[in-house]
Amino acid sequence: MTVIKHELRQGKASLLIWTAAIGSLLMICIWIFPELRGDMDAMGELFASMGSFTAAFSMDRLNIGTMIGFYSIECGNILGLGGALFAALAGVSILSKEEKDKTAEFLLTHPVSRARVATEKLAALLIEITAMDLTILALSLLSVRLIGENIPWKEVLLLHGAYFLLQIELAGVCFGISAFLRRSSAGIGLGLAVMLYFLNLIANMTDHAKFLKFITPFGYCEGADILDKGRLNTGYIAVGILFACIGIGAAYWEYARKDIH
Repeated sequence: MTVIKHELRQGKASLLIWTAAIGSLLMICIWIFPELRGDMDAMGELFASMGSFTAAFSMDRLNIGTMIGFYSIECGNILGLGGALFAALAGVSILSKEEKDKTAEFLLTHPVSRARVATEKLAALLIEITAMDLTILALSLLSVRLIGENIPWKEVLLLHGAYFLLQIELAGVCFGISAFLRRSSAGIGLGLAVMLYFLNLIANMTDHAKFLKFITPFGYCEGADILDKGRLNTGYIAVGILFACIGIGAAYWEYARKDIH
């Protein structure tokens, strides 16, 4: 538990900043919905005529004039990309920072196995992601109530659940990458998150790239698919869980045998 507490203390500032940033953007986005509702029909017609751009963001399959349609597009992009960046950044640095900050010799000379160190660091990472998502969910639900809209509970919970799984998958993959790195790795994590986001946009634009949905976790966070089917795509999620498990397994394997300077 000592490592968990230490990691949570170290990551507290970053967690608060990311949670505040994503949460405040979501709240602002929800608050402006009533002001934009009257213009949504014209906006919908404009977006429908933009071809591949419309398909990339699934705006051809959602009614942006409804609360849940607006929420899944506008708020979904904020939560999806913001949450992915946080999970990737936190995951890719959590093991490598011991060498980067030259604290490994202090940590690993204590009577604690490397497997336990990795386990507690992973637990701290999952706690941070869970705390952020629960806080953001609460802020989103409160904001919907404040503007006088009914909360579409099932749809909102499915959307937030999908983005939570996305963050867990990215954190697991980046946790694995972190074990192989020795220096600052923020760019790798952020670059991976952004690349996966754009792979999903490409997959939405053409049927020839649909296979990319199995590679990017954004594939099972598609608001149009979730609202249309009323459930998450278990096939995409299963592949995502497999990627996360491979990343975590690789982290334990490499961290246990690694010559840490």
